[in-house]
Amino acid sequence: MRDVLVPLEVDMALPPGGSTFYSTAGTSMGTGWSARLMLPPGADGAALTLALQRELDEIVAQMSHWEPDSLLSRYNHAPAGSWHALPLQFFEVADYALRVHEDSGGAYDPAGGQLVNLWGFGATRRYDQAGFYAPDAAAIGAVLAQRGASQPMLDRAARRLLQPGGALLDFSSVAKGYAVDCMARCLEQRSVRHYVVEAGGELRGAGAKASGEPWWVEIEGVPDADAATTQAVVALHGLAIATSGDYRRYFQHGARRAAHTLDPRSGYPVANGVASVTVLAPTCMAADALSTALTVLGPDDGLAFAEARGIAARFLVRAPGGLVDTTSSNWRALLQ
Repeated sequence: MRDVLVPLEVDMALPPGGSTFYSTAGTSMGTGWSARLMLPPGADGAALTLALQRELDEIVAQMSHWEPDSLLSRYNHAPAGSWHALPLQFFEVADYALRVHEDSGGAYDPAGGQLVNLWGFGATRRYDQAGFYAPDAAAIGAVLAQRGASQPMLDRAARRLLQPGGALLDFSSVAKGYAVDCMARCLEQRSVRHYVVEAGGELRGAGAKASGEPWWVEIEGVPDADAATTQAVVALHGLAIATSGDYRRYFQHGARRAAHTLDPRSGYPVANGVASVTVLAPTCMAADALSTALTVLGPDDGLAFAEARGIAARFLVRAPGGLVDTTSSNWRALLQ
């Protein structure tokens, strides 16, 4: 079976006459990126590729927790009580991520870097390297206590961020989506209105192909799903999509699957049966962050959260008989 999702509002405008299909790709943020678009007459595809790569390089320079000289890394190692002026990109991500943190009751935490490192999903002491061992309850409790005492404070009027001491930002669940939005904005500023852009599996699209067909994208499935699980495709027309799944990075911790999505409230990997959450949203930053927040909240609280906020979300939940597919009403509204 296959579900087909189409936006409720569709702009029927076609690419300008003389437009040609153009495809380009590269690497950034430890993954690949790509763009498929209708190149307007007179536009330079090679120049567009360079512009897209520059956008992504700037995101890495500001928000990578792998690069020791990034703005994020410098903030993480800054002394207690220091204020940090933020460039617009960093501010937009920090602002949105902290709003989701508050709105989700702490189920989403952009300052959970210590917890990420403790479980081996950060830049050092990796879970897949020799010598790694899962943390014990005492170590987890110490990190939670320290995190509770170290709340980053965003001065939105002055566009600056306080380092309270020991706060570790980790934008892994939002920066990639934001980068996709920056790619889209880069194209639109250069009069490209018909495209689909992607980084590490997060996508955003607009407009249509020369034939008038939308940019169809297959929604990421769970690798160990059974044949009965419904597949889905979406027309990325003014939409972005992101998926959070327990199958991407994990290790076995006793009888449990310790996945890279951690619950900042308990300090442990999520264990609510959620195999994946896919979110459709106007921006990829929102889809990226919300798919993580909903994964942590779980199939019950997460679905209620999505319904209350009009979020189009799909949950695939592990059950004894296989995966259970649950969707929000906004997701069902897109089904054709």
